[in-house]
Amino acid sequence: MDGIVLRDKKIAFIDATSPHIVDPISPGAVDTILHLGEYWNEEGIRKNKNTVLKCQADLKMLFGCAYHYLGAAGQMYHNLNDFYQRALRKEELFKLAADIINRELIHKELSAEQGEVKKYFASGITPNGCVNYLDSLLSGYKKVYLMKAPVGIGAEKLMELFAESALYRGYNVEEYYCPLHPTKKLEHLLIPDLGVAFVTSNAFHVIDESKLEGTIVTIFLENMIHENYDETQKQIKEDSALGLEENIKKAIQCLKQAKAKHDKLEQNYIPNMDFSKIEALRQEVLEEVRRR
Repeated sequence: MDGIVLRDKKIAFIDATSPHIVDPISPGAVDTILHLGEYWNEEGIRKNKNTVLKCQADLKMLFGCAYHYLGAAGQMYHNLNDFYQRALRKEELFKLAADIINRELIHKELSAEQGEVKKYFASGITPNGCVNYLDSLLSGYKKVYLMKAPVGIGAEKLMELFAESALYRGYNVEEYYCPLHPTKKLEHLLIPDLGVAFVTSNAFHVIDESKLEGTIVTIFLENMIHENYDETQKQIKEDSALGLEENIKKAIQCLKQAKAKHDKLEQNYIPNMDFSKIEALRQEVLEEVRRR
């Protein structure tokens, strides 16, 4: 992190390095910028100029490859999703949604004020593989609808219907999206004040049921898929599932290599940083935060 913004009664810590550069909105008047580049030994860093430039070039290449693999994985997911959408018995999904809404929300009247939606991520594709923090998110929830399905079968519609019903009754909802399709693919839904959660469990984020505290209602979405498809459709499904898995594996491998390169890059900076001065700056910032 090389920038910290202190804003009236609100404090934001912002990493303003490439590629997520953030310009101050009201520099001096509202925003305070702390440039940590003032605390390095530039001469020492320049001695490793060639290594730094090589690491940066390698990082750009590796991240580019990772994004391409993830893009290919996304296309394979679309193939799978299209297949399952055609095979899904939608009437069963709608009946299930209506049953859950009646069970969980029938006691709550419609509200004059609609609840708020907050959108997050609960999982990510990282150098360490596919990771998630669902166990900690679900702590304290009295009921969890655990939707088990092969990758490609989505329960977005069920969760969207429940979320809409909860919002109209004044409940705030938390929506958690897939990192492959961060604007469209809803994977998990939490309603904190209701104590109810909907969680998708598949090969990329397996849920450890032993860590869940409340009642678990398991829904097998695959049971809503009819099997009246021919050999060509079956082959497309199998190839798409394999392509999705392989491309994600390759993307993760690229991210691992990028992490190693980034660590090497940092080794050229760490010995040339004056951490005692950075610590003194940290204490100054803490004092300013306390005063505000």
